Amino acid sequence: MTSVNVKGLAAKKDAVQLDAHVVIVKTRWNEAVINALVTGAVDKIQECGGTTEVIEVPGSYEVVYAAKRMIEAKQRRGEKIDAVICIGCLIKGETMHFEYICEAVTQGIMKLNVEGDVPVIFGVLACMTESQALSRAGLIEGHHNHGPEWGQSALEMAAIRRMTM
Repeated sequence: MTSVNVKGLAAKKDAVQLDAHVVIVKTRWNEAVINALVTGAVDKIQECGGTTEVIEVPGSYEVVYAAKRMIEAKQRRGEKIDAVICIGCLIKGETMHFEYICEAVTQGIMKLNVEGDVPVIFGVLACMTESQALSRAGLIEGHHNHGPEWGQSALEMAAIRRMTM
């Protein structure tokens, strides 16, 4: 019997908006993991003909505010913004801080999607160990980087946004 890997996002080229502009809001915490994820997302978006803009915030808690402000500012100025990807990495420590930040960021990004008109992709890893974070960033052999999937998701959601305007 052959083993089948069911993880990961299947490529869907017909849904990709080739001229999309995606803003990536990334954190400074867990820099090696974040840089790999951002590179993966940017490469995928550019490979599909899109453009990116990367802004940096201190930590995962701040990505929601930055995403909201970038959307508002670009819309107010008449600048192009088709999607946002929030990229962060939370690693469980010894206190409840991890749970509080995870919940706040999850709810904040969900609220931006429900109440706003620009799709915001949830690219925040919530890992129990450093090894899990490194794996999900493709920094451990045999594991894949989730960044390209987030880039593809942003393009697909930008296409849905454009279809429904």
